[in-house]
Amino acid sequence: MFLSKLTINVRSREFRRDYANVHDMHRTIMSAYPDLSEGTPARLEHKVLWRLDVTQSGYTQYVQSHTEPDWSRLPTGHLMTQAEVRPLAPVLEAIAPGRKFSFRLLANPTRSARVENGQDVRKRRAHTTPEAQIEWLISRGERDGFVIPTVRRGEPDVAPSPVPTLLGQKKDQGKITVVPVRFDGHLIVTDANAFSNAVINGVGRAKAYGCGLISLAPPATDR
Repeated sequence: MFLSKLTINVRSREFRRDYANVHDMHRTIMSAYPDLSEGTPARLEHKVLWRLDVTQSGYTQYVQSHTEPDWSRLPTGHLMTQAEVRPLAPVLEAIAPGRKFSFRLLANPTRSARVENGQDVRKRRAHTTPEAQIEWLISRGERDGFVIPTVRRGEPDVAPSPVPTLLGQKKDQGKITVVPVRFDGHLIVTDANAFSNAVINGVGRAKAYGCGLISLAPPATDR
């Protein structure tokens, strides 16, 4: 597994195009990976996850994958500096039951809701309140091998933050709308295998469109 850090040139024409259409951004990222036989889902085969973080100077994009990428395939001027690529093995090897991590996750918390048209039709709806978003994350942890600890006040040690809606257009499949939420906080591993699988394969939906990548770091001072 590999983790890439890309410092984006916000003046790049291609980046501005991608920023306006998240499907184009997905295609630009996938250009760094080898083509596969027709019909093979390339993102799944290469296990590609990505996230775009806002910084003081612009944007940093993190890309995780099973296959080592070739970022020289990106358009000229797309990056401000050379891409940084490092193995993810040390992170995966650190995962163990009871281990505490600081984490960041951009996710797409949704629920299945009945469409109000008199028919038995259900559609995915975004969770819009911090309380529901945290409940969604706690529920994901039950299947993905982690729990969110509590702080001294008894509240979950995680803060959800709204980010701009991701919009795009995919040929022959219509409009793309993803309502992401950024989670920052701490987690404790309960099942190393399940959690490792979540780190490798992503958490939640919309993984092709910038959601699901969970970044881990040593825990901050206990609160």
